[in-house]
Amino acid sequence: MTATKSPNVFDLMSLKGKVAVVTGGARGLGYEMMLALAEAGADVACIDILGDTAVVSAQVVAAECKVKSSGWECDVADEEQVASVFQKIVEHHGQIDVLVTAAGINKNGKAFEFTGKDVRKIFDVNVTGTFFCMQQAAKHMIDAGRGGSIVTVASLAAHVFNNPQIHAPYNASKAAVLQLSRCLACEWGPHNIRVTTISPGYFATEMTNKLIGEMGMSVEDTVKTWKSEAPLGRVGTPHELKGTVVFLASEASAFCTGTEILVDGGATVW
Repeated sequence: MTATKSPNVFDLMSLKGKVAVVTGGARGLGYEMMLALAEAGADVACIDILGDTAVVSAQVVAAECKVKSSGWECDVADEEQVASVFQKIVEHHGQIDVLVTAAGINKNGKAFEFTGKDVRKIFDVNVTGTFFCMQQAAKHMIDAGRGGSIVTVASLAAHVFNNPQIHAPYNASKAAVLQLSRCLACEWGPHNIRVTTISPGYFATEMTNKLIGEMGMSVEDTVKTWKSEAPLGRVGTPHELKGTVVFLASEASAFCTGTEILVDGGATVW
């Protein structure tokens, strides 16, 4: 029996020659994940409803990482826009190998305060928008016969109640993303498309600070509560998602699909 040489782990983590699409990549956690993919060697396409910001963010990443990049304005909840943008990305970059679905919205409030319009908008972006982007990425991956990696972004909110902020529709939408990912991992596995999920915990970002303010709560008190709920005793910083997204996007996770990595400092353990 001839022994097969084990591949080098850094070669497995490399994304050179790959094209990665990141939705919601113009800022926040999405931007950090796009940066990580580019640092690993991937060319990147940034999709965001903030079109101008997407272009600028993509240019910054390209200059820093010496990769090809592009920025695209798109409302992920609009099926026709999504199909059009993904086609343009394939024409511009030649292929799609990785998709990360970081686009999402949230709104704080007690259940009785939400209107039908509020709930539908949250689900339209977080669930339907995620589905449309997964659908288009998988279509192009299958057409190319190359397989690929789709990484969805859910949340610890898919598992537990967020404390102290209240936003039941958001939590439900993230649970839906998690189950959607599991289902499509089964459906697309025969095409060598892997579908996995990252579920961030409490991260200090511009968006979370804004949501805290909208509820009339103190950022300092809220962060103190978050710290008390994690065994590591702190909140996350955006760069702490970089290793996880590169692992799931790359051949380092070639036998992983239908699974989830919680990056939450242990907050869902107890």
